[in-house]
Amino acid sequence: MRFFASNLYSHLSPSLFLFFTGCCVSLCSTKQTDHRCLKHERVSNFLTVGESKSARCDDLESLKKRSCDPTKVENPRGLIQINKNKPVTIRKKDVPEKLDPEQITQIQPQKLTLTLRSGEPQTFDLKFKRAEDYPIDLYYLMDLSFSMKDDLENVKNLGTDLMREMQVITSDFRIGFGSFVEKTVMPYISTTPARLINPCTGNQNCTSPFSYKNVLKLTNKGDEFNRLVSRQQISGNLDSPEGGFDAIMQVAVCEEQIGWRNVTRLLVFSTDAGFHFAGDGKLGGIVLPNDGKCHLENNMYTMSHYYDYPSIAHLVQKLSDHNIQTIFAVTEEFQPVYKELKNLIPKSAVGTLSSNSSNVIKLIIDAYNSLSSEVILENGRLPEGVSITYKSICKNGVVGTGENGRKCSNISIGDEVSFQISIESKECPSHGKPEVITIKPLGFNEEVEVVLNFICDCQCASDGEPNSEKCHEGNGTFECGACKCNDGRIGRLCECSKDEVRTEDLDANCRKDNGTDICSNNGDCVCGTCECKKRENPAEIYSGKYCECDNFNCDRSNNKLCGGHGRCECRKCICDANYTGSACDCSLETSTCLAKNGQICNGRGTCECGVCKCTNPKFQGPTCEICPTCPGVCAEHKDCVQCRAFQAGEKKDTCQQDCSYFQLIKVAKLPQPTDQSFPLTHCKERDANDCWFYYTYAIRNDNKEVYVVETLECPPGPDIIPIVAGVVAGIVLIGLALLLIWKLLMIIHDRREFAKFEKEKMNAKWDTGENPIYKSAVTTVVNPKYEGK
Repeated sequence: MRFFASNLYSHLSPSLFLFFTGCCVSLCSTKQTDHRCLKHERVSNFLTVGESKSARCDDLESLKKRSCDPTKVENPRGLIQINKNKPVTIRKKDVPEKLDPEQITQIQPQKLTLTLRSGEPQTFDLKFKRAEDYPIDLYYLMDLSFSMKDDLENVKNLGTDLMREMQVITSDFRIGFGSFVEKTVMPYISTTPARLINPCTGNQNCTSPFSYKNVLKLTNKGDEFNRLVSRQQISGNLDSPEGGFDAIMQVAVCEEQIGWRNVTRLLVFSTDAGFHFAGDGKLGGIVLPNDGKCHLENNMYTMSHYYDYPSIAHLVQKLSDHNIQTIFAVTEEFQPVYKELKNLIPKSAVGTLSSNSSNVIKLIIDAYNSLSSEVILENGRLPEGVSITYKSICKNGVVGTGENGRKCSNISIGDEVSFQISIESKECPSHGKPEVITIKPLGFNEEVEVVLNFICDCQCASDGEPNSEKCHEGNGTFECGACKCNDGRIGRLCECSKDEVRTEDLDANCRKDNGTDICSNNGDCVCGTCECKKRENPAEIYSGKYCECDNFNCDRSNNKLCGGHGRCECRKCICDANYTGSACDCSLETSTCLAKNGQICNGRGTCECGVCKCTNPKFQGPTCEICPTCPGVCAEHKDCVQCRAFQAGEKKDTCQQDCSYFQLIKVAKLPQPTDQSFPLTHCKERDANDCWFYYTYAIRNDNKEVYVVETLECPPGPDIIPIVAGVVAGIVLIGLALLLIWKLLMIIHDRREFAKFEKEKMNAKWDTGENPIYKSAVTTVVNPKYEGK
């Protein structure tokens, strides 16, 4: 944000001013005896070597650190002033009350004035309450091409039927009617004389084609609607898409002819076809864009042959400007097309029209309830550098932010919702004049007017002292504690003339030596003195006589300047106490090196920069406590504990020499780790006789202590008798088992053989004939003489 005359900051980027939140009007004295901001103190007494005059403009805390008295700091703030705050209308229950539309208020407040300071948003609350019995104007726009013939019959009684249904919603309802077909040029219609009179084929009697006709101005007489609509005739055209966009544009912009009031405005668009849009007019040789103006003469659109169809964006703008909510009543076939169109037109709805429009009343009621239950805020064009954000507090405490912060849904009649609106300016407008923006709910005629004023200068700028002696013999205006030089003068105190001093001479004073850049390429040479550049981050500063120093190019550690433990002065780290190193990354504290036993690095290393450096390479870990190749504490001390406690083991003969480094204490029960305040290791080892012995190893106060259980735990000898008895019993049982198995196998074998015999016996066949070689043992001889007597 700019606080002083523009020429003081001509060398700065405009975006830089976003970071300035305070303005030091008077400058701070650097004398040790007086740290107040003296009102007429010169610039040089406040600024350090190389600092530009813009450094006086800074945040309040930074100025305080430079011993600037807060009472001498000019710090203008933004504010909000409500100019018109008429409360929303609340109807008294059980008391019939007829109000004019102008007497009904649904949005509060109605006008505000905001004073904006760059980078400081101003937030105000906006209240919306959906009014009861709010008047409604409904205009029915119908496609009268031949395919809508059966639909026209059902619409003829729409006026009285719809009036009766809408009485439930409002007592003040008006309805109008219009129709459309297509542009009256080829190739949209046939231009032969006979077809211009009757565009329908066969014996059909149709009216001449037309673009748009306003049949009935908005009225509260439903029977008049029925009478005029009953007289309408179907017409015809050649192509499938219709010229509905021309008709919508005229309905929106011809407010007087249509009879729109400042109430809820509904446009019902009824068709069974698609639509032409901008560019399609070229087919008929029409190239002029639609001008968005009213061209109705005797209720007929007369310029359809002259202007192209409007674009969707053009329609959206006009419908929004005139607060018209659109209901597309279309057949099932064209639902996908008009649903896509609905997504582009705010506050619009799509309903499915039956093949003969028999459901049109229910469609209109459902669509109106859907549209009126949602409020969406929109704002007019914002000035350059101004942004606006919304936050909604809807029904049941539902909060919305971002794009959802603009709207609330499921609002019933009498419900109240609120919005928090924040407006912020990123920069001052070039003209510096107040701006006006409007905020309104889509589809409603009410709006909030917001006047924006901008703080672009400190108040002290108006109290400047022209031709002041403080600016080198009156060569400038002394304002806000600094010199604003007259034309042709430069320098902090306007001490140089552009015409009298050669640039080469001035530049030489701004070089550290002949081999360096002017002001180290970090500043501008003004009248032989370096004024260092400002960086985008106000915390990063160039300084020094030749701008050779800065406070952001020092060594870093862990991606932090000076490791986060020092400050950067002239590209060198000045470390805090207990830190050292080029990046202040070396801590002198040793607490991080203490091991659990209280020793630094477990006595196996040194503490450097707060980290243990182990002297023995086999040890590692934060405190040199890990030894991956070591056998372990228990295995390491096993032989010495065994020889000293039980006079056994491999070191039995050298026990006195090798194992006197610890204190041995024999106990009946080992101490537990939870009973000690120092690390304790429990060990269990086995000797050559398979006996177990238990001990603990610990280091306490640099003394090694070993507690060992005084008795060995040896396994008992074997019991011979049970072993022998078991072996004998096992042999006997195995023998019996083998006999049983053999007997079982034999039984199975015998049964199989017997079954085989029985099977062969059953299959045997016996021959009953006589044996041919058989001779009987009896011989019979017949007596020839025997006569049977």
